[in-house]
Amino acid sequence: MFNFKSFVIGISIGVVILAAATGGAIADRLFGIKPLDGMFPRGGGSLVDRRILTEESVVIDVAERMSPSVVTVSVQTPARRILQFNLFGGFSQSIEGEKDQDIGTGFIVSSDGLIVTNKHVVSDTEAKYKVITKDGKEYEAKQVIRDPSNDIAIIKIDPDTTSGQVLQPVELGDSANLKVGQFVVAIGTALGEFRHTVTTGVISGLGRGITAGTPLQGYVEELDNIIQTDAAINPGNSGGPLLNSAGQVIGVNVAVAQGANNIGFALPINTVKEALSQFKATGSFPAKAYLGVEYQMVSKQSAILNSLPQGAYVVNVVPGSPAEKAGVKPEDIIVKIDGQEIKEEKNGLGALIKKYKVGDIIDLEIWRDSQTVKLQVTL
Repeated sequence: MFNFKSFVIGISIGVVILAAATGGAIADRLFGIKPLDGMFPRGGGSLVDRRILTEESVVIDVAERMSPSVVTVSVQTPARRILQFNLFGGFSQSIEGEKDQDIGTGFIVSSDGLIVTNKHVVSDTEAKYKVITKDGKEYEAKQVIRDPSNDIAIIKIDPDTTSGQVLQPVELGDSANLKVGQFVVAIGTALGEFRHTVTTGVISGLGRGITAGTPLQGYVEELDNIIQTDAAINPGNSGGPLLNSAGQVIGVNVAVAQGANNIGFALPINTVKEALSQFKATGSFPAKAYLGVEYQMVSKQSAILNSLPQGAYVVNVVPGSPAEKAGVKPEDIIVKIDGQEIKEEKNGLGALIKKYKVGDIIDLEIWRDSQTVKLQVTL
């Protein structure tokens, strides 16, 4: 006997199932949403398997797309005379000719031949540098321009337009909204030997302040607002790109912590973009404003324990510097610049000085012998 009520209920359930299936299919097609995957995984793999596969695909995609934009920086070492002792008594001489040595990494930022690297990679102003692309093509560095305020340099090469080869620039990202834990990829010439080495990791910290280099290396530079990453960075990676999962450059690999594992550092790309913009407009980098003091920050805890104000304790004043001309003395504590307090947690004196240009006049508030002294300095 025909049961009309059962028939209606059956039709209703069928419509609901069809609507759910159709909605899921539409969501899948339009938005990549897979609403039933959690209950009924596809492809015979677990969610963890697919997450790993997705991460691998991201790394492979970034490496394949961006490696042609990453270059090796090489320096030409001069010929030298080698003295050798022989077993029959006496010495013999031989001459070793000029040879190229890979020393760092860079990346292409314009198709007309501009390449970004670190200043310390190309610090020798007398040396001859070359750039080698992933396909092995070599270009002589026609010009090297160094940024005095950051560990950045621009290498200018002449592209070989006759061969039809086109330089592929990177896409510069935005380092303003980076997050700790964000996935990153580094590409570079590790140890000056292994070209186009790809490593991965995460952003381990932001806003770090570091001292790059040593007197033995010929340079020491205070760098602020630095990205920390656990992606493996080795000597030779300097100047190479730190990339996000979209393949955009978010930093320039600059240093590695000695004696530590997986602690590397990169300059934020927004700092590079600002310097690059000024370079493209003027053909040079702006001069760096400086005060001319060697200092050590007095932390809040040290200030309380020693009944001192927070600020920058002046260890030494550079002879002939703006600070010396204005009357700053060793053992002064610079407390304020133009009314702004100098605090260690706000990256100290260097962070404030960076906001000014050469020729700017600033007011210093100094604590000297338990008294406040006010000075005016032309940077």
